[in-house]
Amino acid sequence: MALEQITQSVIEIAKETGAFIREQRKTFSPDQIEVKGLNDLVSYVDKTAEQQIVAALADVLPGAGFITEEKTINKTGERYNWIIDPLDGTTNFIHGLPVYSVSIALQEYDELVVGVVYEINLDECFYAWKGSAAYLNGHQIKVSNTPTVDKSLLATGFPYYDFEKQTAYIELFAELMRSCHGLRRLGSAAVDLAYTACGRFEGFYEYNLNAWDVAAGIVIVRQAGGDVVNFKGGDECLHTRELLATNGRITKEMLQIIQKYF
Repeated sequence: MALEQITQSVIEIAKETGAFIREQRKTFSPDQIEVKGLNDLVSYVDKTAEQQIVAALADVLPGAGFITEEKTINKTGERYNWIIDPLDGTTNFIHGLPVYSVSIALQEYDELVVGVVYEINLDECFYAWKGSAAYLNGHQIKVSNTPTVDKSLLATGFPYYDFEKQTAYIELFAELMRSCHGLRRLGSAAVDLAYTACGRFEGFYEYNLNAWDVAAGIVIVRQAGGDVVNFKGGDECLHTRELLATNGRITKEMLQIIQKYF
């Protein structure tokens, strides 16, 4: 199956899962929350959504493996692996803050080749595949043309359980606060990346990330013309647990600032 066809199937699955999550939010109760670790929350919605996605994707690409946040399946593929976050922004979902998404990527050997991020509340589906443009609800998107950090709106994420680099992070945050139009923390790395791809943000940086947080967004940003690198400037950022995504124009400047602290 061609990557474009695979992507269209993934879009349908992401939207179906999003509809399930949207419906569950109407009756969701705080007593349905489980705690995986310090400030690391999950609910039956995450787990059920993941099971639905896995079952649907198994029909799209038989034999593929799965790398998933909630670990509802243990299967590794030799050539293809799906990387899934069924509900990126669980804490937002639990508290009724309307920024959360479904994130699905396809990896062929070591290369990310498909990315779909569906922001549920705005019904916005961002997607791209290897060799394509990037799209939002069928319309092509590109990163912004903003040339410098001082004219940029940036996004980040806050650590919620690993505070080893907290001091460095706050110092970096303070410098960027003085250096750009503003800093935003939405609570969904997948959405932050999608918004960078379509030019709403010029850049997004965060550390302590997992592959399922960022895999789909990496594809979309790169196909929209942006850069996605680790804090050293290297291309490998899926498993380095640190990531900088930009419009490509502020990458060097952002890395110079980040590397003072990380």
